[in-house]
Amino acid sequence: MKKFLVITLLITSFALPQSKDADIIIKNLKTAFKEVNNYAVNVTIKTDISFLKVPPMKAKVYFKQPDKVHFESEGFALLPRNGMYTSPLSFLNGNYTAIYVRDEDFEGHKTSVVKTIPLDDKGDLILTTLWIDQANNVIRKVEASTKINGTFTLILNYDDKGMKYPLPSSMVFSFNAPQKNMRHGMNPEFGDNASNKTSDMISGKIYINYSNYVVNKGIPDSVFEKDNNNKAR
Repeated sequence: MKKFLVITLLITSFALPQSKDADIIIKNLKTAFKEVNNYAVNVTIKTDISFLKVPPMKAKVYFKQPDKVHFESEGFALLPRNGMYTSPLSFLNGNYTAIYVRDEDFEGHKTSVVKTIPLDDKGDLILTTLWIDQANNVIRKVEASTKINGTFTLILNYDDKGMKYPLPSSMVFSFNAPQKNMRHGMNPEFGDNASNKTSDMISGKIYINYSNYVVNKGIPDSVFEKDNNNKAR
């Protein structure tokens, strides 16, 4: 009986409950991602946007800690620059207040819902809600409200059986943004594909699949300096 009690106590000591402290949850998330010094990955992009008809596009994404990002594609690739998932830290830069809200099951995964509110009002973000899987230290979902660019949601999927690094296998980016901001800066070659709708807001989805990750093999800084348009933001 005593031996059984000792074994039970040992098991219990290792099965500690997940943290309900938002700062600790985020700290663990950042620590896990810092294991990824750099990566290169192929992406396939499909769009579902009413005013823009384009075929599936292919691109390559390069990332290097702490925040260097470079995109390469043939022709025009519509990538969600504001919400493009290259690093979970992209949602957690600067000073902010983090609040633990609740635990919630999301698509079969136990997640902790954390809200972050920027302390600096100069940025575009107003409020970000993160569904964080503490067991794997990954973000499963993001909802964000901005001052200028409307709202967006990210749904992130991972190779849960063979996950070595906290990097997604696919992502769905949904947005509801002011029409003028979506059209601003659009590649001219797609001007004829845009409809003349007068709606103030535009909704759409962008589907991104990631394949052939090359992680921590080294990427020279020159990759991120090819041109001003593709430098890290």
